[in-house]
Order: sequence, then C-alpha cells, then structure tokens
Amino acid sequence: MEKILKFGGTSCGSIESIQSVLAIIESNGKSSTDFAVVFSAMSGVTNHLLEAGTLAAQPKSTVNTLIETIETRHFDVIKHFIPVTGQSQVIAHVRTLVNELRDVLKGINLIKEISPKTSDALVSFGERLSTYLIFAILQQKGLPVFYVDAREIIKTNSSFSHSEVDFAVTNPLISSYFEANKGKIGLVTGFIASNAKGETTTLGRGGSDYTASVIGAALGVKEIEIWTDVDGMMTADPRKVKSAFTIPSISYAEAMELTHFGAKVIYPPSLQPAFAKNIPIRVLNTFNPSFEGTVVSKEPTGSPYIITGISSIDQLALVNLQGSGMIGVAGVSAKLFTVLAREKISVVLISQASSEHSICFAIDPSVADKVRKILEKEFAAEMAAGDIEGIDIQKDLSVIAVVGEGMRKHTGVSGKLFSSLGKNGINIVATAQGSSELNISVVIENKDLSKALNVIHETFFFSQIKTLHLYLVGAGLIGKTLIEQIIGQEHYLAKYKGIKIRLIGIANSRKQVLKEEGIELDQALSLLESAGEPADLAGFISQIKALNLPNSIFADCTANKEIYTNYLGLFQSNISVVTPNKVANSGPYDLYAQLHQTALAKGVKFLYETNVGAGLPVINTLQGLIASGDRFEKIEGILSGTLSFLFNQFKPGKSFGEVLRAAKQKGYTEPDPREDLSGMDVARKILILSREIGLKLEFSDITIEKIIPPACEAAPTVDAFFEEIDKANDFFEKLVNEAAAKGEVLRYIACLEDQKITIGLRSVGPAHPFYQMDGADNVIAFTTKRYHDRPLVIKGPGAGAEVTASGVFADIVSIGSHLA
Repeated sequence: MEKILKFGGTSCGSIESIQSVLAIIESNGKSSTDFAVVFSAMSGVTNHLLEAGTLAAQPKSTVNTLIETIETRHFDVIKHFIPVTGQSQVIAHVRTLVNELRDVLKGINLIKEISPKTSDALVSFGERLSTYLIFAILQQKGLPVFYVDAREIIKTNSSFSHSEVDFAVTNPLISSYFEANKGKIGLVTGFIASNAKGETTTLGRGGSDYTASVIGAALGVKEIEIWTDVDGMMTADPRKVKSAFTIPSISYAEAMELTHFGAKVIYPPSLQPAFAKNIPIRVLNTFNPSFEGTVVSKEPTGSPYIITGISSIDQLALVNLQGSGMIGVAGVSAKLFTVLAREKISVVLISQASSEHSICFAIDPSVADKVRKILEKEFAAEMAAGDIEGIDIQKDLSVIAVVGEGMRKHTGVSGKLFSSLGKNGINIVATAQGSSELNISVVIENKDLSKALNVIHETFFFSQIKTLHLYLVGAGLIGKTLIEQIIGQEHYLAKYKGIKIRLIGIANSRKQVLKEEGIELDQALSLLESAGEPADLAGFISQIKALNLPNSIFADCTANKEIYTNYLGLFQSNISVVTPNKVANSGPYDLYAQLHQTALAKGVKFLYETNVGAGLPVINTLQGLIASGDRFEKIEGILSGTLSFLFNQFKPGKSFGEVLRAAKQKGYTEPDPREDLSGMDVARKILILSREIGLKLEFSDITIEKIIPPACEAAPTVDAFFEEIDKANDFFEKLVNEAAAKGEVLRYIACLEDQKITIGLRSVGPAHPFYQMDGADNVIAFTTKRYHDRPLVIKGPGAGAEVTASGVFADIVSIGSHLA
C-alpha cells in the first residue's frame, strides 16, 4: 500500500471541513486507490460522550440533550452530502448506532457507575459514526471504498482506556483484511480496537494517530499523512509567536522533545510502530491542502537554523528539595523519584546542583499540594534531623524547551539563549540540558512566557534582524522629525544594522494610540489625530507594561516636567528609556542615582545624549573617556544656543536690546527671554555633566552670576522688560567695550572645576577655544589628565529639531545594537 491518511476531529468537525476531507480523498483516488484513511470522531463528540457517561451515572440522568446534539450533527451531514433518495438507509444506520448508544447509557444509569471498560465502549461511537458517514458519502459518489471497524483488525490486551496492541495477532489480521479488499480504499475507525474476547478497547492519547501507525507499519506503506488544522509542526506556538513558521523537516527525536513540552500537533509515541519501520510521517493542513507541511522522519533534511523549534508548558510548579545533609549522601534522588513514581506523579523537568545540595523538579501545579504532603511524610526523618532544610514550591511558572539536533554542532547556544533572555529582563528560575544536547529547557515566570518565546524565536530564527518595539511620547516637532528620520533609514537599519523599529504606541498631550501589532510609521501622526483616544499617560504606560513586549524602548520627546516619575517603573518592567528631557537627570541627586542604578540592575538602557548639546556627542564622549581611565580636571561649555547667538552677535556699536529682539524674532528665545537669560537651562546641563563624572552635586551647589540688572528681572511684562533692557544699554555697552579693548569677546560660560560649578558672562581672548564662535552653536571643552595642555573640544549646533531628533534616533539604534 502507498500510504495511510489520518484525519483528526477538527477535520471531521463540520460540513465545511468534511467537504475539504472529501476533496482530499477524491483527489488521491484519481491517481490510485492504493491507500487507506483513518478517522477520528467529529470534534467535540468524544467529550460529549464522556460527559453523557458521567451524567448517566448520576441518580437523575440528563443525557438526552447531549445525545440529541450528537445525533443532529450527524444527520445534518447526511442531509447536506447525500441526495434525498439515498438518505434513508444511512439515517437508519445512524439511528441504530445512536439507539445502541442510548442502551449503553441506560446500563450505566442502572448501576450508577461507569467503568473504564464501559467508558471505552461508550466513546467508540464517535469514530464509528464519523467513519460510517464519510464511507456512505463516498460510496454515493461512486468511489471504491469499504468500511473498516478497527475492532476487527486491531487486537489489544484488556487495559481499558490505554490498551496495548498485540502485534503478533494484529499484523496478520491487517494484512489479510486489506489483501482481501485490494483495489478499494479502506475507511478505518481510529482510536478503537478490541481484546481477545471481542470487547471494545481504546488506544489512549493519540489513539487515531496510533491506529494509522499500526496499520501503516503492518502494511509497510511509504508514508503516513496526518491531516490536522495547522500547516504542520511550527517553530513555536503561532498564538503566542506571530512570526512562527512551519518546520519543513524534523527528526523523530526532535518531535518527541517538542511534544513533551507542549506542542500538540502530533503525539510521537503513538507513531512508534511507523518509525520502527522507518516510515516517514507528513503533517498536513486539511484547510490548506496544497501546503507541503512537515515531514517527521528518522533522518530529516538539513536546516539552515541552529535549532528546530521552541515549545512550552504554560502552567508549572517547581519543587525544590535542599539541605546540606544531602551532599554526598547516596540514594536521596532514588528515594525521591521512586516515591513520585509510586504516586504516579509525572515530572516534566529535573535539575540538580553539582554540589548535590539541592534537587528541583517541575510538575503540574494541580498536584503541588499533594507532592508537598508526600515529600514531607517520606523525608520526615531527614527534615527532623536538619539534613533537609525544607520543601519549597514555586507556582505561576512556565517551562520553555529549545529543541534541535543542530545544537550538537554549534557552540555557544546556551550563552546565546541566556543572553537574549537576560537583555530583556527575563529571570531564569531553573534550567536543564540533556546530555544529548538536543534540548535546553528553562523555567521562567509565567507572566514572561509570551515575551520569552518571542525573544528566543527572533534570536534563533531571525537573528539577522532584531525588532525594537518603540513607544513615542511627544509628537511635536522633535517626535515628528524622529519618525521621519526612522522612515528614511528603515532600509539601511535592516541591511547594515540588523534592526527593525516597530512603533507600538504614540501619544501627545491630547491623544494616544497603542496597537500591539504595530503602527505604520507614515500613518502614525494622522492615526493619532483621527483615531487617538483621550490622553491618559498613566494608563498608556500601564498598557505598555502589560504588553510586556521584548526589546521595548520608551522615547520621551516631551518637555513635560512630571513624566520622569514614570521612568523608574518602566525600568522595573525592563523597558529602556531614551529622552532629550533633562528633568530626570538634573533633579535631586538621589533620584538620579536611583534611576541609573535601577536601569543597571534590570539590564536596560537609560540614554539621554540629547540632554546636553542636542545631537552633539557630548555624553558618549565623556563616558568613553571615563571608561578608558581618563580623569577630568575641568569642563567648560557654552551650553545655550540662545545665549551663544546673543553674544556672537553682540559687538561694539550694537545695542544689547537690538540683538535680543533679533534673537526673539528668529525664534531662538523663549516667549519671555528672561528664561534664557536666567541661565537655568545651562545650569541643568552642566549639573548633568558633573554627575556623569561622578560628582554628587545638587542644583543648589551651582553659582549663577546674573547677566541682567535687577530692574530688568523685576519688569512686570515682556514689553516692560525690553524697555528696561534699553535703559540698561550703558551697562551692556561697558561690558562689550571693555572686552574689545583687551582684544576679547563676551561668552556665557558654564565651568566645572575643583568640584564647583560657576556660570556667568566671561571675556575670552583668541587663545581660548570659545573665541571663534558662529550662529547658535554649542561648544564644550574637556580638560583631562590626557587632554591637559590642549582640551578636547566638541562644537556644533546645540539645538533644533533635526539634530535633537537625530540624537534620540542614535540612542535608539545604540540600544538595538546592544540587544543584537
């Protein structure tokens, strides 16, 4: 025989799905009739039958509704597929089976008990009904088919509900049965069999797969096709990992590992007879029959990936047995696992410290309390003596298995796995790796499961591209420019940096939008205006935390003086922050320290290059000098674009008021220029630099020398302020003329020296690095142990949306490079 096809419950679950099944069988029948088909019960019917049995065993039975539902579903199929003239015989047969089913339930009701033997007889009706229906439909279509009740050809022992096949009897029966019907397509009931007495038995978990495997092995078919509702075995659960894709080829051993840890497409132990005969299994999608699916075989074709797939068990409890008395004591592990086996407790994962000080193992959380009681009783003497300190059980955990035979040929797989999880703040509670190097398993907190699966999947299957999930708050000039810059560099980032930036959320002071699947960058601003919800920053940040996406970055492009209070919570949720907003770093030192320490402890980034000098590489340069061992002696800077412009333009022969009005007209100043002239913004910037080199200075430690006379400061309005500036022209004229007389110019300079910060107007000559200035440029000079005689000077535009956005963008890319 060429092959066996097996269709699961979802494939037989509705009129639409049965239509697909019929089309697949008819398509195969056009080229050959040398195949057989195994069917499961219609989806949900087996559960209905078990529920009916449970209800029937109760004093007041209410099973009629369930049986009527089962009967109606099958009658609906008959009426849809079989012409009226041919329906009577089929309906009569189905009614006969349903009446027989009712008789079984009456028997259960009489004795008020359902045994495993009766349960097997009860659930057998599901496969008998579905297989007969499809046999009747295909027979009406004229296909050469014959109905096979598997109880006639598959013989088992009497271990009801999980019986074992007697192959010595079964194999000859199968061979002779199909030989007698050669040239016809056999339609076989899955899952059911019978013992030597002819009593109905069932084959346990994966029973219909097992039926196909047993028949395929007995007949020596070339391939077994398992038809289900997905495109084969996937690299991960597609419900949790959207980028998961079908595995074209996988080994039996890999399939075993993946299914042990939660993959549900097939149950490899049930396919053991086929694998013993080296028969490949192809997993196909009933609803996408043209797709090639997954081939499970002894020797799969090569894969370009190090790993084959990722699987997980969502809910898990971890039991830890520890104590100094366990060290070097033989038999503790044997005693532990013997008692667990005796109590039929299934262990998912085992990990033991090399010191033998502790043993931990993972179990189903539903039996956690039972396990605690068992172990406390079994090890009571050891606990009383202090040899075992106690039994610790952690719940709300999950286990992830990274599986692949390719791991044997590559070094550093564990390091890559743990590094990717660590960079996303995912704590590993326990880990285990088999000596075969086929599987690395990690236990994590359940809340991080989806995030971890996506991180691992991207790391091993899309390692050439790292997706950054961006949340942008502040959609003004800087935010808008940042989006434009990201759009312009998308291709470059993907090709040369291996980075893709996916905008997940965007907000301004009025509206906000958050979409887990991502927001198209070129539509973000229009979407914010047209479909944005009312702004709620606390709610927006709560949603960000709840999404718990990997590689998350929060970009604060606002001037909001309160938003920094959310940074700490973002760090604690393993979300990096980039910002040109200076408030957090120039506030109280204790807050500054707490933010930086938390970011470091959580393994996330807090980047703020644009806090000083906008797009100029000031902070990166400073940090690089410190990291390389240099020591700072003095930092000087012109750190305000506004004040830089003012004193670049203010020369003898010009009035200060005239220059100030020109700056205001060009948009260089705040609406009230006194905010710029106060030097407060400059103070914040130099304070940040002082903290970066390790000084614990507060804002109150800064000495700011006044530029303008008291009368100018006290003016009640902006217009009145300009009038006072004009009245004080002699004051400013004197300053500029005195500087010019010495061949010098006026500059507004912040200086950090000897752990003191002073800010004020200074006169500098041609030898000073700040003498030659232009426009509204910023300039910073670092005098260090290495740059002692000639300071290191950084000079350029220190303000503007383009340069500020580019600095924020550079910080985002820096985080991407770190994660990659």
